[in-house]
Amino acid sequence: MPALSTLAGALVLACVAILLAFSAGVVIWRHGIGGGRQAVTALLIGAALIAYPLYLGVRASRLPAIYDITTDPIDPPQFDAIARLRPRDANPITYAGLYAAEQQHAAYPDIEPDDTTATPQDTYAAVMKVITKRKWRVVDSRPPQGPLPRVIDARAAQAATVRDGIIEAVARTPILGFRDDVVVRIRPTIDGTRIDVRSTSRYGRHDLGTNAKRVRSLIDDIDDVLSTPQPEKKPAPPPKPPPGKGNQAKR
Repeated sequence: MPALSTLAGALVLACVAILLAFSAGVVIWRHGIGGGRQAVTALLIGAALIAYPLYLGVRASRLPAIYDITTDPIDPPQFDAIARLRPRDANPITYAGLYAAEQQHAAYPDIEPDDTTATPQDTYAAVMKVITKRKWRVVDSRPPQGPLPRVIDARAAQAATVRDGIIEAVARTPILGFRDDVVVRIRPTIDGTRIDVRSTSRYGRHDLGTNAKRVRSLIDDIDDVLSTPQPEKKPAPPPKPPPGKGNQAKR
């Protein structure tokens, strides 16, 4: 990708600048000529440029090389609209399966489904509110139908009245602006709603923990919205009787 190539070229130039500044400092020290302050300044600037990439390299060595994170590895939320929009050279849209699930659980054991007692409709509204606040581009959204009845009648057509809510959106990384795909599933349950989130990078075999961080913060923000008490709607005042009727009744 052009962005990665530009970044790699900049890092190489920063390393070359550090070497030249260090060499210049040695010459200045030996021969006692001027320019020591400029050499130190160049050395510090080069070090600052490569500090963040070095930090990312350390993180990459400690985290698994996966790019797809979900709260439900057994039945992950599926991409539908986004799958048709993804470039051909992007990462596979199909979940990697048990191997990725084991690596995810070892590195991020706190990534799990979010069960709430809120109704599916309120949960869907909360998810949309959080995504809108984050300025993600919503590609597709389908509200849920439910809730799931507490007493299930086998003779009733439950599948026709209960449906998962789905929200597909595109997020961007904060520094380089890479596109990552996110899908949220709002599933009606007997006690309320279950929220499942899946976040995957379009490019790169290592997300450096970005998707897990996104899933974690998204669920936290949704819980904050659901836990905030909503203002009660005041009942509408009763309609006033038409003028004249009251006087006629008194007569």
